[in-house]
Amino acid sequence: MQQLLELDKQLFRYINYTGSNDFLDAVLPVVRDKMTWVPLYLFLLIFVLINFKKTGIWWIVFAAATAGLTNIISSDVIKENMFRLRPCNDPDMADKLRFLLSYTPQSSSFTSSHAANHFGLAAFFFFTSYKYIAKLAWLFYVWAVVIIYAQVYVGVHYPLDVIAGGMVGFLFGYLSALSFNKNYTLS
Repeated sequence: MQQLLELDKQLFRYINYTGSNDFLDAVLPVVRDKMTWVPLYLFLLIFVLINFKKTGIWWIVFAAATAGLTNIISSDVIKENMFRLRPCNDPDMADKLRFLLSYTPQSSSFTSSHAANHFGLAAFFFFTSYKYIAKLAWLFYVWAVVIIYAQVYVGVHYPLDVIAGGMVGFLFGYLSALSFNKNYTLS
């Protein structure tokens, strides 16, 4: 386990420090900010309501439930029982860290709730819309990957934190989509 954690820290250093550049320094703090994505959420809300009426309302309910569930599992269950210092709070990382945010989160680093929430939504969006938008549905995963990469890049999570959060999110997003697809369809 210790070797895995050391590898995790090495990968963190590469993403956060060695692999840094001015463009990513400017863009990734914005990308990981939840307010950046409000226009996407509003677009999806309006799009499904206009195109799918009553089924669209259920899609929104399931999407919101997915986000709520992944957040509860990550923040209230896992983080409360598996505390890990965030890299931005770890004294051992201080000389190897570039921190790009104006505040320092104090909660546990494991698992990343950003990763759980965004991968949960990406999986839900993908599995419920693939038949309707085909290959464009893969963009939901690209969106989630960029956000979780940004979490490591700005210094708030280790790679294992976002990978575990992504796995939690994917699982619950997939299960939520299965339930939705069993009862409804976007077409």
